[in-house]
Amino acid sequence: MNNIFKKLIFIFLIFFSSYSYVYAQEQKIKIGLLVPLTGDNQDLGELIIKASRMALKDIGVNKIEIFPKDTGSNPTQTLKSAYEFKEMGINIVIGPVFYKSLTYLDEIKDITFLSLTNKTINLPNNVISSGVNATSQINAIKKFIKINKIEKTIFLTPKIDYEIEVKKAIKNTKIKIFKHHFYDTEPTKLTKQIEKITNYKIRKQNVDDEIKRIENSDLEENNKKRRIEKLKKRYTLGNLKFDSIVISDFDESLKSVITSLLYTDVTPKDKYFITFNQWFDQSLLKEKTLQPIYYPSINKKNLENFKNKFTNEFNIKPNHLSLLSYDLVGLIYYLSITNDFTQVNNLFKKKNSFKGKIGIFDINNNKINHRLSFYQIDEGKFKEIF
Repeated sequence: MNNIFKKLIFIFLIFFSSYSYVYAQEQKIKIGLLVPLTGDNQDLGELIIKASRMALKDIGVNKIEIFPKDTGSNPTQTLKSAYEFKEMGINIVIGPVFYKSLTYLDEIKDITFLSLTNKTINLPNNVISSGVNATSQINAIKKFIKINKIEKTIFLTPKIDYEIEVKKAIKNTKIKIFKHHFYDTEPTKLTKQIEKITNYKIRKQNVDDEIKRIENSDLEENNKKRRIEKLKKRYTLGNLKFDSIVISDFDESLKSVITSLLYTDVTPKDKYFITFNQWFDQSLLKEKTLQPIYYPSINKKNLENFKNKFTNEFNIKPNHLSLLSYDLVGLIYYLSITNDFTQVNNLFKKKNSFKGKIGIFDINNNKINHRLSFYQIDEGKFKEIF
């Protein structure tokens, strides 16, 4: 009787173990998607949903399900949707998109949020920034500086909320810089500040002083005349104390800074002009006076391939956040097949890497950084450096 009972127990254990294994295999990964589905940013949310669906199709497995919910682009609605995810048993969420939407998410202890923001300071403990942050960009700039043996680099950063991110990134990357200047974005103030940074007034005065010196010299008259005429064609005279300028700015504000530099006779032909990721802004191709200019970015070819595929599938153009959300679905799937996915909180603590369309994601200590490519805009063309 005891032997029969033992056999029955043994058979039950085998059956239960097999059933548990099959059940576990059939369990799907539920990914929440926190995006704006109402309000001014509704179109953005819909693009992200489309990109996530496209990622599922490309992965080609039935293991993953995506559940979108609305943030309304405000923290209160975001928290409400996050609680709904918790009730559904979802423990990993792509989103929110905007930094301000993160405000109350530390109340949800059992969910890890992969936010699309590139800001990294004062994040809730359960939020990981997955955007192309300042640290990722400065790491690429640091590599470019090393390759070109640039010795003295100055940073120009606008006095806006992003400046603290740049300071933190400079510290994290341990990039060697000569000086870090902060400027006002108001044009009149900006120009005066750039004049001071470049010693413009002194360099301009040097021209007049040199002309007077030659006029009073004992040089032969024809030689004297030649040299004076040559000097009169110059705006400034004297060396600058830097070899390259990193401008951590974007769009029209970036153009204003470069215009002020040109005004002070600092040109990209003489010094390296480096900036932050411009997402292949086509308007920069037309600004020949700003060229050559250098910047880190995601891989251009991958971005173009993604855009073409997305446009063909949905008959609408995606934006860069669409590509990021596409890659995050792939990242989550990769982590699910290489780790114990029941321990989501630990997935992003250990060192790991994942190759997506954007490039390589480096994961460690609840942080995501990107290994970026580097580009030059010159003669009206984008050129890949590395």
